[in-house]
Amino acid sequence: MTALVQATAYRLTRPVRQHTSVIFSSPHSGREYPQAFLDASPLAPLALRSSEDAYVDRLFARAPLFGAPLLCARAPRAYIDLNRGADELDPAVVEGVARGAHNPRIASGLGVIPRVVAGSRAIYHGKISRPEAELRLNTHWHPWHAALQSLINDTHATFGEAILIDCHSMPHEAIAAHMRPGQQPPQVVLGDRFGASAARDLVAQIEAIFTAAGFRVARNSPFAGAYIAQAYGHPVSNKHVVQVEIDRSLYLDERKVEPLPNFSAFCQSINRVVGELAAIGRQALPIAAE
Repeated sequence: MTALVQATAYRLTRPVRQHTSVIFSSPHSGREYPQAFLDASPLAPLALRSSEDAYVDRLFARAPLFGAPLLCARAPRAYIDLNRGADELDPAVVEGVARGAHNPRIASGLGVIPRVVAGSRAIYHGKISRPEAELRLNTHWHPWHAALQSLINDTHATFGEAILIDCHSMPHEAIAAHMRPGQQPPQVVLGDRFGASAARDLVAQIEAIFTAAGFRVARNSPFAGAYIAQAYGHPVSNKHVVQVEIDRSLYLDERKVEPLPNFSAFCQSINRVVGELAAIGRQALPIAAE
């Protein structure tokens, strides 16, 4: 049994009783596109969807059946990027934003209000207003992060630790571009910001689970973790964040943004992994009330 909480910014599915310190989140799989946003963009809807971690929420949908909460975004990444800081506003896309210190994410067009989608295709003809940007932050960014912070705090208070599995997918092309000739690309990349967001023994456990399931696994290259890992990962306090990137080509027709015929079978494989990941957090005993 599970309980679903629907809010404008997110869907939170909780187990009836949480019995693991592991939490799952999917900040980039949202696919509710506001019509005004679609109308304002020169890009076709399919092009806008190229930014999605498409169907990652469905890959991890059974996490609550293993006693772990699952927090999923509703708004798409092209509209607002929940894996960026609220202050990562791009002066090239939001009116009235002053240029600050160099930020590589903003410079590449991937701030909290993205300027481009895959292939560096511009989302807008010009700029959006500052009030529009603030509305998106207040309607989506702040509520989603408040829900995530609450999940982490409550889990830590109950179990003495919190382990966030931050679920993403990566374009196959992006992985292949980082490989040497003849080198096989990883199918899963684990990001812990080079040890800054999660304990190394925990990451080793997670790597072993994916490897045993038949995946080629790499750490921190080419994706080491972004804002969520940076903001919420604090291993010294027993708060850990591991970003999990899965090669989209394993389950998705990337050109059409549609699940491949093997999607159900792939979900079953990931489901077994999810069960083992949740089991890591059952090693932490709930803290008894005084």
